[in-house]
Amino acid sequence: MTTDEAPTDVAVRTAAAWPDLPYPSWAETLATLHRFAQLVGKIRLAASPRRNHWWNVPFHVTGRGITTRPMGADPIFTIDFDFLDHRLDLTTIEGLRFAFPLPGKSVADFTRELLRGLDAVGVRARPALPHPYDLADTDRQFADDHEHATYDPAAVTRYWQTLSRVSLLLEEFAGDWAGKTSPVHHFWHTFDVAVTRFSDRHVDLGPETDPVTREAYSREVISFGFWFGDEAFPEPAFYSYTAPEPDGLADEPLAPPAARWTERNGSHLAVLTYDDARREADPRAAVLDFYGSAFRAGAARAGWDVARDASRNGVTDPHART
Repeated sequence: MTTDEAPTDVAVRTAAAWPDLPYPSWAETLATLHRFAQLVGKIRLAASPRRNHWWNVPFHVTGRGITTRPMGADPIFTIDFDFLDHRLDLTTIEGLRFAFPLPGKSVADFTRELLRGLDAVGVRARPALPHPYDLADTDRQFADDHEHATYDPAAVTRYWQTLSRVSLLLEEFAGDWAGKTSPVHHFWHTFDVAVTRFSDRHVDLGPETDPVTREAYSREVISFGFWFGDEAFPEPAFYSYTAPEPDGLADEPLAPPAARWTERNGSHLAVLTYDDARREADPRAAVLDFYGSAFRAGAARAGWDVARDASRNGVTDPHART
């Protein structure tokens, strides 16, 4: 900060960098966009080579929105959400392209246009289960959903800008761990962005657990992320959890003081709400402190060898560390 820069100028810049994002203000748009994303994500699932812990399935952030990344074989194709021009782009590596605008479309309209686009560029991949996953209308196919049709472009752009900022924070945080780490990726089933650290200890959840969960949690993990809110927790928040959850996890301290442990689906989550982070003098530092405190809590209680896999600022070479 220059000597003639007033503190209020810093506050204005901070507010602009971390915009207001109240869940109720765009809940209907979020519900529509979530279903758009799930349909595209299911195509990604059908057309991409399998990776451990389902790392092949989520979206990645781009300079204009989110992407499936290239997938398929004949042809190789990509599906991109453009949240600046608010359209869906379907392209092949041969240069074939099909695009259509997102505003004004119901989920049924979106489904019809997407399937038409796949046909137009010669893609045969289709979702195996063309209906929502783990949402209230799971029994209704996307093609029959005329209810969800709200799309506020300004709200969607704010979502993507926030997603981009949080993704970079998670990338920075990921650099401090040299052990097995997931990409920073955007899950379409729960509509959160996350990065996960793994220990080398195997976890057998047993055949009674569904195969999706067994694969996701076949190793001990500590996961860190951000979600945009839902009806059960109607505000955006940063979070972390350790799985399997070790005894006494929720007794460990968290930072900053506004962070807290909460219980969801029978497990404890470390939570720092988005608005609490925005109120901090340095939101970026507060979120990184939060993730660090949640990691120390989970690693200590689960007995991870933190010193072995530390990677300060992304550097593993001991001669290059400062």
